[in-house]
Amino acid sequence: MRITVFRRLMAEEFGSGRAEILSKDHVFSGLGGRTVEQALAAGTPAKEIWREVCAAFDVPPERR
Repeated sequence: MRITVFRRLMAEEFGSGRAEILSKDHVFSGLGGRTVEQALAAGTPAKEIWREVCAAFDVPPERR
């Protein structure tokens, strides 16, 4: 998954403002105690990050 696709999915699911805040501020235990931005900078695949976001926020399976 491309990062642009990941960011589009985040914006569609949470709204652009909230998606940006979640990416910068929310720490995910499933990402090693990192935020989305930190995980992306560390080279974690966007698809793996999206899965973690979906699990953490109970995104319905049809939107994962």
